[in-house]
Amino acid sequence: MTEQPVETHPFAPFLPTNAKLLMLGTFPPAPKRWCMQWYYPNYTNDMWRIMGLIFFGDKLHFVDEAHKTYRLDAIKAMMSEKGIAIFDTCLRIRRTTGTAADKDLEVVEQADLDAMLRALPECRGVVAAGQLATTLFAQHYGLDIRKMRLGEHRDFTFEGRTISLYREPSSSRAYPMRVEQKAVYYRQMFEKLGIR
Repeated sequence: MTEQPVETHPFAPFLPTNAKLLMLGTFPPAPKRWCMQWYYPNYTNDMWRIMGLIFFGDKLHFVDEAHKTYRLDAIKAMMSEKGIAIFDTCLRIRRTTGTAADKDLEVVEQADLDAMLRALPECRGVVAAGQLATTLFAQHYGLDIRKMRLGEHRDFTFEGRTISLYREPSSSRAYPMRVEQKAVYYRQMFEKLGIR
């Protein structure tokens, strides 16, 4: 059996300087799953529906149903306006079975988390989507997340400022929770961070 190739992250970090929150996934799915060339590119993923519900009261606000994609310009504008940054915890990975599931990813090189936080002087919160992303982030900053439940956060100090790592429901459809309920959790986090 041949070894899978190493993949380098296909997207640039999105780091608006006014960001109060940094969203971190693990690594994008394979390009065959994309409906757009940006974060959460799988049409069946609920992240942009969650954002539509929270900020516009409409889970289809960012959805282009006719073309089975998302309204990327509108997403980027909202992220810039609200102060939400986004990247992933892994810069280079190998897919052991070809999927994007955490259990099938071999981490070759982690992203530079310190550099991202330095680039975001107003950042006071981080949400890591998925267990592997949360684990990698927590290990890097020495956080104990063993008993951390949904909606909870753990605080840590980074270069003189207190930052909270939040645990929120996965936006994957495989996660057994309605999108409206997922949005309730995310909304509470945004409100704590003053993002409205």
